Amino acid sequence: MNIGSVIMNKRKALGYTQQALADKLNVSFQTVSKWEKGTNYPNVEMLPILAEVLDTSIDFLLGYKSFAVSDYDRRYGTEDYYWGITPSSLCFEIMKLRPPVKPLRVLDIGCGEGKDAIFLARNGYDVTAFDLSEAGIEKGKKLAEKCNTYVNFFKADLTDFRVSEYYDIIFSSGVFHFIKSEIRKEITANLKKYTSPGGIHTINVFVKKPFMEAAPDKDIYRFPWKSGELFLLYHDWKLCRTEEIIFKCNSGGIPHEHCMDIMIAERMQ
Repeated sequence: MNIGSVIMNKRKALGYTQQALADKLNVSFQTVSKWEKGTNYPNVEMLPILAEVLDTSIDFLLGYKSFAVSDYDRRYGTEDYYWGITPSSLCFEIMKLRPPVKPLRVLDIGCGEGKDAIFLARNGYDVTAFDLSEAGIEKGKKLAEKCNTYVNFFKADLTDFRVSEYYDIIFSSGVFHFIKSEIRKEITANLKKYTSPGGIHTINVFVKKPFMEAAPDKDIYRFPWKSGELFLLYHDWKLCRTEEIIFKCNSGGIPHEHCMDIMIAERMQ
């Protein structure tokens, strides 16, 4: 996306009109409109101010890819599905707790190639899903079409994106380790705010343990959580499931182990 598209998408995600954004930047709404149409561009001095107002980074505004994005684009750039197409066991727990007897809105955060989002959509849920990898999103769309179902896929960075619509179910598996510790409380507070009463969050996070070696694909863009850290952020919700597991993994072709905290939490009526 060009910078105009990024500005427009971030503005809408934050619920700003062009005039509201213009007022925050002390420019005219016509200036914002020209940026978004691509007929003009913000000057260099404006970029840090614009990034701050839109709660993002200059790199994101300019469309630079992180190593993590490039890594996942590479993983997803094959005919096969990197994670397979079998849904996570957490999807079945969602169906037990909140069966789709009525239209329930689901947000899948960091959906990868879309296997879980598509499974839930095929079973009657109204699913929206996003990921930072363009390759993953495109494969998700193709799989949904092949399965004769629909998921509202879009590209976004979970560290920049903020929810502005209500959902009944928020799901995220193996993604929250990309969130730096200093913004975890803010992001989860936003997700909790836009969850309907009686709604649930189903989330797992990788946890750092001193007796376990770092995974071979560990890099500076991954930030493991502390044991119980996720649960504490939901101390004001009903915790339906809190579990910590250790499991074997062979990603990258090197056998290793992961520790993961799993949580299902309910927003009380």
